Amino acid sequence: MTSAPATHPTLPGPSPAARPLGVLRGSALPRAARLWERHPTVLDGVGAVLLLLVTAGVHSRVHPDWWEWPLQAALVLPLTWRRRAPLAVFGAIALIAFVQWLVIAFAGRAPFPADFVVLVALYTVAARSSTRWTLAAYLVAELGVLLLAVVNTAPPYLQIDPLWLYLRVAFFLSGATTAAALLGLNTRARQAKLSALHERARELERQRDQQSALAVAEERSRIAREMHDIVTHNLSVMVALADGAVYASAHAPDKATAAMRQSAETGRQALTDMRRFLGVLRADEPDALRHPQPGLGALDGLVAQVRAAGLPCELTLTGGPAGVSPGAQLTVYRLVQESLTNTLKHTAPGARAAVTVACVPGSVRVEVRDDGRATVPAAGSATGSATGGGHGLAGMRERVAAYGGELTAGPLPGGGWRVAATLDLDPDRLEDPR
Repeated sequence: MTSAPATHPTLPGPSPAARPLGVLRGSALPRAARLWERHPTVLDGVGAVLLLLVTAGVHSRVHPDWWEWPLQAALVLPLTWRRRAPLAVFGAIALIAFVQWLVIAFAGRAPFPADFVVLVALYTVAARSSTRWTLAAYLVAELGVLLLAVVNTAPPYLQIDPLWLYLRVAFFLSGATTAAALLGLNTRARQAKLSALHERARELERQRDQQSALAVAEERSRIAREMHDIVTHNLSVMVALADGAVYASAHAPDKATAAMRQSAETGRQALTDMRRFLGVLRADEPDALRHPQPGLGALDGLVAQVRAAGLPCELTLTGGPAGVSPGAQLTVYRLVQESLTNTLKHTAPGARAAVTVACVPGSVRVEVRDDGRATVPAAGSATGSATGGGHGLAGMRERVAAYGGELTAGPLPGGGWRVAATLDLDPDRLEDPR
């Protein structure tokens, strides 16, 4: 007799029918939990009916009379509303239990198996009501324990002292009642703790959203200041160069051509600055890391640009920038840029400007002054108001305040305008504002 060649069976993967079953099992538990939360009365009603069927099956062994069935149903079914009205349910069950005790005491019937529902009702009161009502329900349940221990008798063949039997039954039932009350109190404390944790989580989420909104507003303000400094300065220089080119086009074409070339170069520089700044905001900008923000080293180019626009300007830089952070250098650059832009826009022809930057250990002092008489200023410009309501002066004040300094801006006694600020470079500062 020949046998078929042995083959090694391969382990099949999960069948198509098994995969939906796994998905069903994974989603059944959350659905049941949501159903429990949304419809607790329905679930408690189903549980009460099942409990009634079980206790009825146990009670049927003692051949009860017909009237005992409605009494037992009245004892169990109120559990359907135990979470909606715990005090009312406990009162109804306690009343039915007292009626049952009367039946046991005067008709000589056996206790119902469903008597433990009093403990369930007591647990619900302790878990969902105040401590005062819990204590009242506990005392009522203890009274029922004492009454039930009175009618409890031992079989005749057991020689047990009635007092000893009473104490044993009372002790056992009192322990069960105390355990139900303590379990309910523990559940209420746990639920209160969970509610506090949920409220704390919601509060933290609200604080996080508020902080995010504040961070977004601060970032928008910073972007607005940067764009204002870049656009206003370069456009002011371009307008001055264009006006000069128009004026010189008739009698000095070469100077007009040079002015227009310088205007074009200024426009390209403005585009480069904007591209550099926006590149820092965009993570996918490839050249963002290759274009550092302007610092003290860029002041020479800034002053040269202003000179080309027709404003004679001198720069005095003392001290080295080695101990000045990039953020502080950018702040100094923007202060000088905004001040020279205001001088270029709001002073009469023939004015001169001087920029002084002194880097000393722990601080940087900046001063920009001009000797020109102001023309009719634009509303809110830095040159037009000592207090200043414009975005330029407000932006400068915010930059200086970020380093614990104070900006002063106002007219000079002999004519002209002065802007001065001191930046604190304390190394213990928590952050370096950019």
